[in-house]
Amino acid sequence: MKINLKNGIDKLIFGMKQKDVEAVYGKPDRNYKDEDENVIFIYNKFKMRLTFYKEEDFKMGYIVASSADLELFGNKMIGRSIKDVKKDLAQKSITKFTQEEFDTFENYFNEENWLLFQTEFDEVVKLEVGAIINDKDEFEWKFGKK
Repeated sequence: MKINLKNGIDKLIFGMKQKDVEAVYGKPDRNYKDEDENVIFIYNKFKMRLTFYKEEDFKMGYIVASSADLELFGNKMIGRSIKDVKKDLAQKSITKFTQEEFDTFENYFNEENWLLFQTEFDEVVKLEVGAIINDKDEFEWKFGKK
């Protein structure tokens, strides 16, 4: 499954509504509302959690994924050393990461592409991609735009 920075993952495009996602991937294995009343879809097969924001008319704006099939720029992400992943991304001029540590995990966040890698023991175990928020503090929705 291809990660499309600033756009989504695979056939998922930021700005899709729940019905759009279900038309592509079917019903989620689980769905619920979080503490902010956002709708969360869980797809076990794809190892993905999708967030549909209540304040944005329930448009999908965030994806958390951990499938071994995830690729960025033709490279697998999950299960690789964060040093190797960062080296690959540097070739695409993605070099700025904010790092935070907690317990055995570390997060590496690139705000420009709203991309986060979570590592444990120096290995990427999960990644998160989000819709871009512009200078006007508004989401840049990609779904339905050509």
